[in-house]
Amino acid sequence: MVFVSSDDRMLDYLPCHYGTSKLLFRGPQRPLTEPYCAILGGTETYGKFVADPFPALVETKIGLHVVNLGCPNAGPDVFLNDPAILHVAGGAEVTVVQLLGAQNLTNRFYAVHPRRNDRFLRAAQPLRLLYPEVDFTEFHFNRHMLQALHAVDPLRFEQLADELRIAWVARTAEIVRRLPGPVVLLWAAAHAPPAPGARVDPLLSPVLVDSGMIQALRGLVADYVEVVSSAEARAEGVSGMIFTPLYHRAASELPGPAVHREIARALADRLEPLL
Repeated sequence: MVFVSSDDRMLDYLPCHYGTSKLLFRGPQRPLTEPYCAILGGTETYGKFVADPFPALVETKIGLHVVNLGCPNAGPDVFLNDPAILHVAGGAEVTVVQLLGAQNLTNRFYAVHPRRNDRFLRAAQPLRLLYPEVDFTEFHFNRHMLQALHAVDPLRFEQLADELRIAWVARTAEIVRRLPGPVVLLWAAAHAPPAPGARVDPLLSPVLVDSGMIQALRGLVADYVEVVSSAEARAEGVSGMIFTPLYHRAASELPGPAVHREIARALADRLEPLL
């Protein structure tokens, strides 16, 4: 069932702040004076268009407050640029780090917005030299730019992709190192991580992340949870999601309630031994 309203505020995300951070996160706000679990992540963790995102479902299953630190369209940079949020995550009994795409981070080829990491700011000289025929003033979003560059020349694109993969591993490892407690990495996608060097859609989410990159992080964390949504859950599409007609396409590209339930079940089972 899809709930549609002329008022796109129909789903109240109860936005809230944690600590001294200026970032808005999904509520209800959880107390930080009692034991809690924290989940750092992107749009999926935030639970866009879903009444009960997987962090809320995990909370019910483990009986411990779960602080939802999901930030729509986040890359690693949004957390590394916000010491207050890393302090909140570091105070958790256990912290889950959703594996985000590699496109939304500043690197030697281009810069992204420090808080809205999906926003393309500017191309650096190495990228301009790599693609001299491209007018980078036309781009506002990283994903659009990568799609265009891959279409221009897939071979040259691999040089950019290699840089993003290296930067992603370094940046994600830095997040983990700044968290004093146990950390669990979370892969949540419609497919398993591709093998390094496999021929895959370069924009398949999480963008450019492969199993070799995840393996490079395994020695730094307490556990790794891989959730590949079932065909049955994906087949439910936007059923149960809450959005206006304007956002139908955006909703269709995000996990629905059935997928969130699968993530919550898998994650809760692995968190309980660490608590």
